[in-house]
Amino acid sequence: MKEIKSADFRIDKNISLKELTTYEDFQLSKKTLEEELAKIRIALSKLQNTMYAHGKYAVLVCLQGMDTAGKDSLIREVFKDLNARGVVVHSFKVPTELERKHDYLWRHYIALPARGKFGVFNRTHYENVLVTRVHPEYILGEYLPEVKSVADVNDAFWDKRFEQINHFEKTIAQNGTIIFKFFLNLSKDEQKFRLLRRLEKKNKHWKFSPDDLKERMLWDKYQECYEDAINRTSKPHAPWYNIPADNKAAARLLVASIILEELAKYTDIKEPDLDPKVKAKIDEYKQQLENE
Repeated sequence: MKEIKSADFRIDKNISLKELTTYEDFQLSKKTLEEELAKIRIALSKLQNTMYAHGKYAVLVCLQGMDTAGKDSLIREVFKDLNARGVVVHSFKVPTELERKHDYLWRHYIALPARGKFGVFNRTHYENVLVTRVHPEYILGEYLPEVKSVADVNDAFWDKRFEQINHFEKTIAQNGTIIFKFFLNLSKDEQKFRLLRRLEKKNKHWKFSPDDLKERMLWDKYQECYEDAINRTSKPHAPWYNIPADNKAAARLLVASIILEELAKYTDIKEPDLDPKVKAKIDEYKQQLENE
């Protein structure tokens, strides 16, 4: 088995997406990949229980990728062994009218995980520098005082927005949130295959929308925006990881492995010691219950 190291996938310097791989199998069969993931899920579950008892860190997992990159199934397979009360998933769609009455980060702030819990963002605050950058007319719906027309959504506007996102992530990191940002790097050919599968299988029809094809026509623009966003915002306290997404089983194993490896570095995450006064009377409490 090819050793999995988080450092090999962490983005520590400016990258070109064209140079990053979209396929990995770690020299394992699909069955073995799934078996390895099952082992890591158990370890993550135990770690999350300890984190809950420790109560000083939260974990934020951010998933971004093109349509059909496998975000939903990855969430299901990676986190299904965690205590249901210990992981909260948020899927961010088009902002509601209430959300538009606040700044664009508001709905992400209020969805952040509490200490001791995992929060998973299925699409994230980065939609605000990806979809809106490809479709700058969407910014007009945010009711921003300084934006009167699409012409105002210029380079200076995006510079400011990236600064705000970096500040947001630095603030929550300094206050105990451990941040993972995963870019599910899907090839255009694999997306075509997955879209065709949605059309060919009746039980997949509900996943398809004609808009998927319209967005696919903007593939190159999206790749350009993803590359710029990753390069501007991959920081030591909030790193991006390139996750080759053409092989779903390997992508799931990789995400789980990175989370476990990085969290293991927090050696202060331990279950709190029992109060010495209570500990001294454990035998007494046991006897009391046994004698009922």
